[in-house]
Amino acid sequence: MSQPFDDNRPIFIQIKERIEDQIVNDQLQEHDQIPSTTQLVKFYKINHLTIAKGINLLVDAGIIYKKRGVGMFVAQGAKELLVEHRKEGFVDQYMLPLIQEAEKLGISENELVDLLKQLKGRDKK
Repeated sequence: MSQPFDDNRPIFIQIKERIEDQIVNDQLQEHDQIPSTTQLVKFYKINHLTIAKGINLLVDAGIIYKKRGVGMFVAQGAKELLVEHRKEGFVDQYMLPLIQEAEKLGISENELVDLLKQLKGRDKK
């Protein structure tokens, strides 16, 4: 069963991000065919135009390409493109606010690094 959609964000963006996640997580590889719009409509039980809008964002970004009469496929270099884009977003969305808050609290760079290492170490236990 698929995860529910977030009511606070457009569904077409969430569709786009779910396909991107499959590419980044290696569930879809370069030149793999992605599910058709019809398959996605049936799976998610949402409007065809909503699916198409999300898919078209991926096509416009060069993440997937269409073969007329055949289907849609993951573009060569799509994973690298997505990872690079997400890294940039990660810095802007998480790292800069983290650094700004650490400065407000007087947390040194070394303390911040130590905290990150401690938190990362929790995942391994």
